[in-house]
Amino acid sequence: MSEKKIHSYADYVALVEEIIEHDKRYYLECKPIISDYEYDQLMKEIEKYEKAHPDKIVLDSPTQRVSELPSKGFSQAKHNVPMLSLANTYSQEEVSDFIARVHKLLHKKEMVFCVELKMDGTALSVRYEKGRFVRAVTRGNGWVGDDVTQNVKTIKSLPLHLEGKDVPDVLEVRGEVFMHKRTFQAINKKREEDGLEVWANPRNAAAGSLKLLDSKEVAKRHLDIVFYGIAENIQEITSQFSVHQFLKKWGLPVSKERHFTQCRHLEEIFHFAKKVQEERKELSFEIDGIVIKLDDLSAWKTLGATGKSPRYAVAYKFTPEQAETVIESITVQVGRTGVLTPVAELKPVFLAGSTISRATLHNQDEVHRKDIRVGDTVIIEKGGDVIPKVVSVDLKKRLKKTEVWQMPKTCPICHTHVVHKAGEVAIRCPNPKCVARKERKIAFFASKGAMDIDHLGEKNVEKLVREGIISRISDIYLLNEESLSQLEGFKEKSINNLLESIQRSKQCTLARFILALEIPYVGKETAELIADYIQDIRKLFTVSREELMEIEGIGEKVADSVAAYRDDPTNQEEIHLLLSHGVTPQKVVHKKISKEHPFYGKTFVLTGTLDRFSRDEASRLIKEKGGKTSSSVSAQTDYVLVGQEPGSKYDKAVKLGIKILEEKEFIRLLE
Repeated sequence: MSEKKIHSYADYVALVEEIIEHDKRYYLECKPIISDYEYDQLMKEIEKYEKAHPDKIVLDSPTQRVSELPSKGFSQAKHNVPMLSLANTYSQEEVSDFIARVHKLLHKKEMVFCVELKMDGTALSVRYEKGRFVRAVTRGNGWVGDDVTQNVKTIKSLPLHLEGKDVPDVLEVRGEVFMHKRTFQAINKKREEDGLEVWANPRNAAAGSLKLLDSKEVAKRHLDIVFYGIAENIQEITSQFSVHQFLKKWGLPVSKERHFTQCRHLEEIFHFAKKVQEERKELSFEIDGIVIKLDDLSAWKTLGATGKSPRYAVAYKFTPEQAETVIESITVQVGRTGVLTPVAELKPVFLAGSTISRATLHNQDEVHRKDIRVGDTVIIEKGGDVIPKVVSVDLKKRLKKTEVWQMPKTCPICHTHVVHKAGEVAIRCPNPKCVARKERKIAFFASKGAMDIDHLGEKNVEKLVREGIISRISDIYLLNEESLSQLEGFKEKSINNLLESIQRSKQCTLARFILALEIPYVGKETAELIADYIQDIRKLFTVSREELMEIEGIGEKVADSVAAYRDDPTNQEEIHLLLSHGVTPQKVVHKKISKEHPFYGKTFVLTGTLDRFSRDEASRLIKEKGGKTSSSVSAQTDYVLVGQEPGSKYDKAVKLGIKILEEKEFIRLLE
């Protein structure tokens, strides 16, 4: 593909539209036509143009999916049509009773049902006006939910603009936000390494992610969404089965065609259910059953609802697959941050399509809560049908003289006494030279989110450390063909691939380099804030704790951690070695902010709903021009930017005599 450059506003709009099309092909159709690298280059062109022309950013831009500022909690929004929850059934008999009730209420002998997958996520109502995405609200109590618009914008499969000429002026659709199994596994692994409680299942992880206050953090969770309903009747849509077709035609993500069907009687419904159960383990996402809906939408109103559930639909839930086995021993793993994790070594048993021989027990508290002991006969299932977990112990089969399990007093790898800080679930090995910690640390440094060194995953790192070829992160840059050829499984091609990847990693961004150092409490966003401030890695050795705390978004805890890290002689030596081996973190280049701009040095407060911008977008533009925003009006406020339905901040501004800016005046000053 030839390289694309933006020379005009028209070029910019065309490239935005091209990216939207690529997102559709990748996230909805699963048929990308360009590589990830080519996609990233196009995105960089858009970001470059928008940085130079912040006043010309279009609302559909893929960069606008992530808000620049954390939300201050969530406002409540009312559903125009209540979001009712389905009644659950667990047997053919209960489903048969549901069908009989519908027959009786409608006085019909023959009916058609639309049967669909029951996604195991969190329900959501999404509103489009004139084809543009305007709002997303959680189910809440069915009548009022949380406005999670900014967070939902981060979901790449969600179109911000609908397709087709016949899109209704106002369209409110219902769907499910979910997390793919592979994403769930990766997040839980990271949480476990950080000593945090793991999510119980993908559903909880999706719901928890949707409620994060910072949409940038939500974007990292890689949530997905699928739609299956329309809130209000549309004349030309007469059946639930055709709802899927209309949603797909408008560019909304829906289930695959084989995952919804029309059925006329109980046998057909359970034939579909059986097929779904057989395919269930192969799905990339979690389901917990099927949904059976009367297909005729005109009859829904006639049937109405009882309590909080509609009479026209019901859920049939699958029971999770379980197996019985024996805990042969409990071993302990050591993560890169020193967190000790107990693991049940099981007598191998076949469950949900695979043979299970190990199951994480998460932490000592979990083991004690379930009273799990070596030799116990236990029931296991795949948590969220993904991660094996011990559900319960069969106490009737417990052997005599079993002992309550305790976490070892010393690290199982280096034998250093472990520590358990007050208020933390995690028990840690404090020894930074522990081989297990060393291996995890080196693997993290090389990981995709950090230095992005391909072919240097955990298994290869373990080989290199155990063979004594590397012992610290800077040793990575001393690897050569001779040292790598000593390792079993390393052939000429794999050696060349690894060495090329190591060489490429030397030209990294300063933020990635800071993240890769693994300074406690410094994640991706914080690393970017620090990089933005210090500009050069050498300034990390001289920047004061007080200076760090002046950076917006960095508090005392992070500042103390950074200061403690850089004051450690071992860490100082490691950074100097990395630089001497050719690692060159790239400086951040800033566009100069004009002190002549009317926003420079001014404090803004925003209130009400703007037409052209979201509050986050307006805040970002203010900051780019040298201004700052505040959440409350005071004598120090210079401007109050007001939109539709302003709140009490407007009244206070008038009372204090503060300059009121309407959106048109704001745009004029901005430009």
